[in-house]
Amino acid sequence: MGHKVNPNVIRLNITRIWPSRWFATGKNLIKNLEQDVKLKKYLFVELREAGLDRVEIERSGHKITIGIFTAKPGIIIGRGGSGAGDLKKKLHVKFLKNFRLSDINLNISEFDRPNLSSAIIAGFMAMDIEKRMPFRRVMKQAISRIERAGALGVKVIVSGRLNGADIARTEMLTSGKVPLHTFRADIDFARATARTTYGTIGIKLWIYKGDVFKKESETAKGEVVGERK
Repeated sequence: MGHKVNPNVIRLNITRIWPSRWFATGKNLIKNLEQDVKLKKYLFVELREAGLDRVEIERSGHKITIGIFTAKPGIIIGRGGSGAGDLKKKLHVKFLKNFRLSDINLNISEFDRPNLSSAIIAGFMAMDIEKRMPFRRVMKQAISRIERAGALGVKVIVSGRLNGADIARTEMLTSGKVPLHTFRADIDFARATARTTYGTIGIKLWIYKGDVFKKESETAKGEVVGERK
């Protein structure tokens, strides 16, 4: 199970909540789902250097709210908010033509603990590998940053033509414990791809933050806050 199921999906309603919150049926469900997937893929590519943690989408009536959680909100917002305005117009033209521009709300928030976000760290690792940094150094630096931030365990896997080798291979580094089969374990998982001149390098990152024993309340961080041990 730990190798076959996405660690984030299997913990929905246990340690996580859905990143997209809306209700639809029939053809509207298909259209909205396709819209969400394309929009999120575009944002993660377009705003890569800003360090995106996640994108949350809420729909109510004829309005849509897009929440962007990032390590560097200033890069997205731009000087005087011009960057956010341009991004909103791009999303309207590319994906949200069925909404009026005034009905699209863009909320850009700073992620308070970027070194505990697997998506942010994996994205930065991919950029470092694309800059031809040695992959082992990139892996060790990432693990060190995550441990200093307070994580209880980390696992990193990179695969592909590492350092330009002729034969693709897989390398893994672990630190602490990462209980993939424990549902109450608060595990943050993300994938990233580094596109180099000699091929693509795949990155997988697991961060173990502790166990959630008592469900108390849901937060906008996409987690269920509880007692951790």
